[in-house]
Amino acid sequence: MQRWLGLEEIPGDWGRSVVTIGSFDGVHRGHQLIISRAVKRARELAAKAVVVTFDPHPSEVVRPGSHPPLLAPQPRRAELIEALGVDAVLVLPFTAEFSKESPEFFVQQVLVDALHARLVIEGPNFRFGHRAAGNVELLAELGRADDFEVEVLDLQVRGSAGVPFSSTLARRLVAEGDLAGAAEVLGRPHRVEGVVVRGAQRGRELGFPTANVDTVPHSAIPADGVYAGWLTAVGERMPAAISVGTNPTFDGTSRTVEAYAIDRVGLDLYGLHVAVDFLAYLRGMEKFDSIDALLDRMADDVKRAKELTDESSPA
Repeated sequence: MQRWLGLEEIPGDWGRSVVTIGSFDGVHRGHQLIISRAVKRARELAAKAVVVTFDPHPSEVVRPGSHPPLLAPQPRRAELIEALGVDAVLVLPFTAEFSKESPEFFVQQVLVDALHARLVIEGPNFRFGHRAAGNVELLAELGRADDFEVEVLDLQVRGSAGVPFSSTLARRLVAEGDLAGAAEVLGRPHRVEGVVVRGAQRGRELGFPTANVDTVPHSAIPADGVYAGWLTAVGERMPAAISVGTNPTFDGTSRTVEAYAIDRVGLDLYGLHVAVDFLAYLRGMEKFDSIDALLDRMADDVKRAKELTDESSPA
């Protein structure tokens, strides 16, 4: 899959495309539906499937300070999109200037001149251009003049609770600590990424050395508590017990994400970029009266996390 950071990186001889446009944060099951449809139609039309997305998130540019918690950073999004069979991802820098361009300018510059769109596939609520003035009806009208078609796909994929899947729903479930619900929306466990940094090293002193993850900015962090999941480093996926919170037993104030790789000895992960996948919520964050009480509960957490990860097939 080709990855283009801006229009200037698109090859000059790029042929006709089937295109879908959006933020695609999390690449949840609704997103997967529309992207897979674009890939299918591209194969039928002997064209290339292209996903157009933006960086940073448009809301941060239009309304500074409103950046939503991200379900997946841009590189992870590209990996998930690539797995669906897409030929190229175009990441457009979303600037204040770009946000003021008209829908007609966007269509001409991106869809017609750069990507030579033959078909554009979107959900019914798709909006584009300055002040979100463009909708699927306008897109179809412009397509008739510029030799591309528009297909509107119903994205109201519903889960066991009967609620349509969306990035907003997934973020809410993550924030509430409902990682099973979030996984239903995403189609996989929720992941947090970042670089391992040195913390207070209390886990090492207690016999449970943890990787203290300096998470990617704006990451969607689960509610405080202890979770079962996996820690992935240098290509190896390891069952883990994960703590999110401030370590109240030690009167901590900084909120951290720490993962203990179960039954692994001598791991040196400092400075490495790692991924933490959350499988299940085990318990809330507690303040213990003694170190012995904390150690007993930690041993129980690790045992339960091991059981749950053993029972679950890797995502």
